[in-house]
Amino acid sequence: MANTPTIINSLGTMVGWSKISVRLFGRDVVGILKVAYGDEKEIENQYGAGEMPVGESEGNYKPSASIELTIEERLAIQKSLPQGMRIQDIPAFPIIVAYDYQGTIYKDVIENCRFINNGVDVKQGDKTISKDHTLKTSHINWNV
Repeated sequence: MANTPTIINSLGTMVGWSKISVRLFGRDVVGILKVAYGDEKEIENQYGAGEMPVGESEGNYKPSASIELTIEERLAIQKSLPQGMRIQDIPAFPIIVAYDYQGTIYKDVIENCRFINNGVDVKQGDKTISKDHTLKTSHINWNV
């Protein structure tokens, strides 16, 4: 067996939850427990003569996003709205997610977000109340 050098800590300090900030409605959100976002594009092989693809085609772009907020954070958002307005009625807004990696700030912008759902999900033994809110988004700008 060949002697190969062991590389230890080659990536430095890794990015984790403590290195991320989420900006919503002009401020960094503190009552957030999770942010999830991604996108995909339909790309398929196209077939003609024979069994192998002769080309490929592209279809629709599909972004997705969600945020899990504490009830305190959700109530603060709701309190800032006119009485009777639901969070689903808030016009489209961006969410800025920033990462600090080795002194460089990387930013992704989840564009044209709208809350799709609202509610409460709490059970015996829970110490806090939170809700995963699905978002409608038009697109994600990566590393802007």
